[in-house]
Amino acid sequence: MTSRTVKLFGDAANPEDLFRGQWQGRPSKLDAFKPYLDDRWNQGCTNVWTVWEEIVPLGYQGSYQCVRAYFREKRTSPNPITARPPSPRVIAGWILRRPETLPEIAHLRLKAVLVHCPELDALTTHIQSFAQMLTERQGERLPQWLDAVRQDDLPGLHTLAAGIERDRDAVIAGLTLPRDSGVVEGHVNRIKMLKRQMFGRAGFALLRKRVLLAS
Repeated sequence: MTSRTVKLFGDAANPEDLFRGQWQGRPSKLDAFKPYLDDRWNQGCTNVWTVWEEIVPLGYQGSYQCVRAYFREKRTSPNPITARPPSPRVIAGWILRRPETLPEIAHLRLKAVLVHCPELDALTTHIQSFAQMLTERQGERLPQWLDAVRQDDLPGLHTLAAGIERDRDAVIAGLTLPRDSGVVEGHVNRIKMLKRQMFGRAGFALLRKRVLLAS
């Protein structure tokens, strides 16, 4: 057995958890909207037509029947039916994107995740603050950003802050000045490409000639 199969058996609370049919677990157009439907259900809104009319402007392109089937499952199941939580990769994608470019439904799902995880909420605030410094060239705000990071219990971010602290002046300059080392890095990359093309075929003299001719 693979480790994945062993984990499946170990995590199963009852035999039904082991059922994996052809149509079970497949992605659906409704998946992204299930947390919103769960919230509306918990608020007492159990009218399928009402919630369907609410999610269509949010970007839902599926059928009314899918919404009705999900609500019917919630009514008839002896156990609570809720949406599967988004994966860490999906959440990271939401956090790293510009907030204004997030679809409305993704914004609502991210908000629900952050409400239940204060650490992730603090991390999102620091990431968006740093992104604003980077895009708007506000390097003078870096010391305040470092102080704010140290006040939260985020060990991973503390490691990043310690690395930035060692080169604070250089980072502030990079976040403030319009100049960068992109041209230099481009030349270095070009020389490395030429070197790899002739790896094991010639010595430094030919490499020097090729670099000069390429310039």
